[in-house]
Amino acid sequence: MNKTTPLGLALLLAGFLMGFKGNAGAESLDRIVAVVEDEIILRSELDRSMANVIKQFQAAGQPLPSRNVLERQILESLAMIKLKLQNARATGIIISDPEVDQAIQRVAAQSGITVDQMRRTILADGLSWERFREDMRDELTTQQLQRRVANTKVNITEGEIDLFLENQELPQGDYRLSHILVSVPEGASPDEIQAARQKVEDVHQQLQEGLDFATAAITYSNGPQALQGGDLGWRPASQVPTLMEQELATMEKGQYSRPMRDASGFHIFKVADYRAVSQTLVEEINARHIMIMVTELVNQEEALELVTTIHERIEGGEAFEDLARQFSDDNTSANLGGDMGWFQPGTFGQRVQQVLDQLDDDELSQPFQTNAGWHILQKLGVREQDRTVEIQRETARNAIRRRKAEDELRLWERELKDEAYIEYRI
Repeated sequence: MNKTTPLGLALLLAGFLMGFKGNAGAESLDRIVAVVEDEIILRSELDRSMANVIKQFQAAGQPLPSRNVLERQILESLAMIKLKLQNARATGIIISDPEVDQAIQRVAAQSGITVDQMRRTILADGLSWERFREDMRDELTTQQLQRRVANTKVNITEGEIDLFLENQELPQGDYRLSHILVSVPEGASPDEIQAARQKVEDVHQQLQEGLDFATAAITYSNGPQALQGGDLGWRPASQVPTLMEQELATMEKGQYSRPMRDASGFHIFKVADYRAVSQTLVEEINARHIMIMVTELVNQEEALELVTTIHERIEGGEAFEDLARQFSDDNTSANLGGDMGWFQPGTFGQRVQQVLDQLDDDELSQPFQTNAGWHILQKLGVREQDRTVEIQRETARNAIRRRKAEDELRLWERELKDEAYIEYRI
């Protein structure tokens, strides 16, 4: 979506489209539209979510699917969210108020506004800040649950990384992908599989005849991004879904794939956009330091006096490394004469980096303080280092983890849904 109304902005800030909860008094008069285990979804919840999504589509200038299609997609999404929150509660996941506050601050900062501006926007649109916070809590709860599921199911070996790099023939760059999923339930009968196959082939035929991909995703997809037109966002070529690996090398911007099958169902992918990424060298800094900690035995004044004396002795010609071994409280570097090795900017925190940025090669800093204690730094040099191998292996590890996590989460969501009691009443 390229632009939004203030209402759309307020909703998108939280990263979900599921609407806001009403008060108990109003809900008691609502008609039940779905039962999810021991919880219900009310007509008012569905209507609020419908209104929110419709406003976002209108703000983005996107065509709306039929009301029945949109209602079905939103109701299924609401049911899935309730299932996940139920599972999270059952496994003891609790998001505290400070965690909600921090998440809101991050989202506001990423959007270039303050928390107060976000609050005023939401209130100006007649929405409740408390409801917004609770929906943010639900979103964080769901994210933590999904991370826990992925972490328990995904393991990566060095051999997998070696094999990945050996077989990796994907082009470089970032891809923005869109996705349509026609799901197949676990233990599906041959007739159910054939029906899903026929459906995805019909969708593919409609795409070939000119149907907009986003409209097709909204109308037909069972994927979690259906209401976003199937948009999977930007990702490096190394992190595209496994099914897309062979197809991607031959696809151009705007093209979509043939229908493909995996354990969760049938898929169609589209390359919505592409951007090249140039290789960059990693800047590294070499420095050494002496740290004097403030402890129960050494107070602030004594620590400052000692570090000042050490600084004067270095300027007087004594060897930095000898004084580091004698006085530094940094056990990691003291025995190395204070040598911090080569490291990337920011590794040791903002204050240390600020001091380093002001130093020339071989220049000695004045004593300065951080939360860890009092310091003397000497900047020894800066270099650009080719970290291609390390970066490739870390990129491969992340790509394998993401792919496995996506596959496992799709299967987990399908199992969660298949094993749950869900009754739709519309």
